[in-house]
Amino acid sequence: MANPIDPPDIPAGPGAGTAPSFPLVSTPELLALHAVRLRGLADDEAAAARYGLDPEDVREMLLDHQARGWVTRREFAGTRGWALTDAGRAEGERLLAGELAGAGLGPFVRERYETFLADNARCLRACTDWQLRPDGAGRLAVNEHGDAAWDGRVLDELTDLARVIATVSEQLASRIGRFGGYGTRFGDALARVRRGELSWVDRVRADSCHTVWMELHEDLLATLGIARGAEPTP
Repeated sequence: MANPIDPPDIPAGPGAGTAPSFPLVSTPELLALHAVRLRGLADDEAAAARYGLDPEDVREMLLDHQARGWVTRREFAGTRGWALTDAGRAEGERLLAGELAGAGLGPFVRERYETFLADNARCLRACTDWQLRPDGAGRLAVNEHGDAAWDGRVLDELTDLARVIATVSEQLASRIGRFGGYGTRFGDALARVRRGELSWVDRVRADSCHTVWMELHEDLLATLGIARGAEPTP
């Protein structure tokens, strides 16, 4: 079996050797593996597109990762692609931890994670309110988007959250390059909603507001090695 990927060649901590230059650039092998985690299920093209890599190179990397037992091919709801194995998930977290430890960035990323987490419930509530609204009889019904005031309030909330995710993403990307772009992607989805493409609040298998927010959440959990369900209470 092939050897594991070595962590990035950066110092073991502040003051150890030459200080790392920022933003850190993750290895393509790590990015290919991490893209599969963030997407959940991704073919070669989708995994490559996540970080602007060459699809043929990513295909070879993922085949190598398959040989190591880190990814496997799966099919779900008519979609086929790569998915992480438990071993691949653990290896990805090992590599991400190596990036943080080597550059002394653990506290920096955790602070941004806590900022993000404080607004996580707001985003989930906004997406729920986009789907459901009170029917006037004390029950929730499907939101048919006929109440401009209700939808306007949700859009105002998403607009505020767009500023949150843009700020967190920009701050993180100033130290670790792969965190860039979340704010732009969320803003692009919100702009589509305002143009009348209402499904872009919570559309699945697309860069909707909900998808982008949840992807950054997963990115932070993976980077910090935090399991879902073990998160601190905001």
